[in-house]
Amino acid sequence: MSGGQERTTSQAEWLERYGASHIGVFGAPGLVISRGEGCWVWDVDGRRYLDLVSGIAVNALGHSHPELVAAISKQAGELVHVSNFFTTTAQVGAAERILALADAPAGSGVFFTNSGTESVEAAIKLSRRTGRSRIVALEGAFHGRSTGALALTHKAAYREPFEPLIPHVVHVPPGDVAALRAAVDERTAMVLLEPVQGEAGVLPLDGDYLRAAREVTREVGALLVLDEIQTGIGRTGAWFAHQHHGVVPDAMTLAKGLGGGVPIGALVTFGPETTALLAPGQHGSTFGGNPLACSAALTVLDTIESEGLVTRAGELGEHLVAAVAALEDPRLGPVRGLGLLRAIPLRGLASTDVVAAARRAGFIVNPVAPDAIRLAPPLVITAAELDGFVTALPSILDDATRSSS
Repeated sequence: MSGGQERTTSQAEWLERYGASHIGVFGAPGLVISRGEGCWVWDVDGRRYLDLVSGIAVNALGHSHPELVAAISKQAGELVHVSNFFTTTAQVGAAERILALADAPAGSGVFFTNSGTESVEAAIKLSRRTGRSRIVALEGAFHGRSTGALALTHKAAYREPFEPLIPHVVHVPPGDVAALRAAVDERTAMVLLEPVQGEAGVLPLDGDYLRAAREVTREVGALLVLDEIQTGIGRTGAWFAHQHHGVVPDAMTLAKGLGGGVPIGALVTFGPETTALLAPGQHGSTFGGNPLACSAALTVLDTIESEGLVTRAGELGEHLVAAVAALEDPRLGPVRGLGLLRAIPLRGLASTDVVAAARRAGFIVNPVAPDAIRLAPPLVITAAELDGFVTALPSILDDATRSSS
């Protein structure tokens, strides 16, 4: 049978074929998705789900947004790849747009990658160009799974099977300014922080801590790099989460929502001194900055702005917080996070059971922690769609309770 033929139709059969053809790093997929529209997706059996995860904060415009579809189709018909011996109008335009939205000063720059992990790898190389090697990250941090980024990711179960990793990485408790000050000295090349720790359970760092990080890195001449891979591109109610707190980093990493589903990431440097650390020939990417991905990114940024989705993300996030609180359900804790990056804490229930029950009810959520579910819906979601989930939540919890007993 050729790869293009589809002799099977049921979800169970497709999942069996998946297991027989893939390296099992992801385990068994929960669904086989066939199509999407707006904030909804359908599986191959024809069942519909409200997508409240959006590919883990990737599908910023939802599924099949007409502007993004048109831009990708047009660019595919003109030019898909040229290599970085050359540039394209899409690449230049996307870089300029990112710098403008970041309020980056003159002399700032963008290096396009294909993923968040690659953006972090570029940041590691940037920091090494300071002549130092020590990197300070946070306990609970997640920065990727390549061998460089993995050293900065905190979870031991991710790191230990692949050690030894790059040396001189120190993890300190989030929010502890004294611990940060004790760890950062003249040996430190970079402090790397997520403004909201996503994989740790959607845990925001407060403004005082981020400002202290900015202060201590300046004191010793280290770089402050902010990992905005999950928090950037309007998700938290600002274009980039650090803008809530008036902190200007030396660099930031981007990916996820930037391409609206098309793979693209970026390392963004602030100011000429940081930009100049990477000289010609010191880094590269075959596919980074390709015109298809850059055209998608430019369209995502323009559409988010024209549809007012940044402000709306902040407003809908607060709407969700209030709606969940109004349930007064003792099985739920106060919603945490920023904008449309949220976690709902659970009391007495396992998140995996709640996720399974939500899927049975037609909702896709994520077990971000053993006792919390994550919501990172498309920025185009409506209040009515969020309310539909909140209204169903008590019955979802009832189902989870029955299933676990």
